[in-house]
Amino acid sequence: MSSLQLPPNFLIVDSSLRCFEGDIVYPFDFDEVIAKEVGDGSLPPIIHLWRHQKAFVLGLRDRRLPRALEAMERLEDKGFSVTVRNSGGAAVPLDPGVMNISVICPNPSRNMEFHQDFELMYGVIQGALQQLGTHVKKGEIAGSYCPGDYDLSVNGQKFCGIAQRRQIGAYAVQAFVVVSGTGQNRAKLVRDFYEEAGSKDAKGYLDIHLNTMASLSELLEFHTVQQFHQGLISFLLQQGGRLGSLADLTFINEEIQKKMEELKERYEQRV
Repeated sequence: MSSLQLPPNFLIVDSSLRCFEGDIVYPFDFDEVIAKEVGDGSLPPIIHLWRHQKAFVLGLRDRRLPRALEAMERLEDKGFSVTVRNSGGAAVPLDPGVMNISVICPNPSRNMEFHQDFELMYGVIQGALQQLGTHVKKGEIAGSYCPGDYDLSVNGQKFCGIAQRRQIGAYAVQAFVVVSGTGQNRAKLVRDFYEEAGSKDAKGYLDIHLNTMASLSELLEFHTVQQFHQGLISFLLQQGGRLGSLADLTFINEEIQKKMEELKERYEQRV
């Protein structure tokens, strides 16, 4: 694993056993509200695991593409829950074969150096996969969706992307891990979005190559989200985490609902 260590006494909130089916805004606002509580010292550091049944998440630059609204509406017509997230990164499709991981930690010094956050998430995912006998590389995979310096790959094909969101007293680093299904099908969905939302000369347009993406089930000798989940939970428990649940955090539901309304108005204006 990375030389950076997870904070002591962190809580593992695992809502991944049942996929979210409603508004995709909810898990992102959960992280936003939890980060405030973690920053205030009201909650310990938290690692949140979650999945969604059928969603498409845009980055801020994607929303600025000239025909983004029409492309978003087309996805909604196909049954996707669509939103624009307030962390970095670009468009990502989510489904039951994608595990989402959020590491939410206090930032009392208000340090704005984000590389250490990305290294921490890299260490978490590498640690989970070492439980399954493999090693991953980091570095941008050109032509992949949601590209960045901390793309995680095996044999040159990306299966994971990382983004982060910073508040005054805390930060949340978020990763999507493509575990099962096919990487090419998801890449095609994203490529179709960009082709509808913009043109190759438009700022923010990404030229997606289908063979750059793969799932862990295509890359490694395991086939289910549950296998990755078991390796991830085992690693986190070894690092000192303790299991919790969303039920332990019901007191923040009202705040999450308020944040959902606020962020939807701020990031999803359709005019």
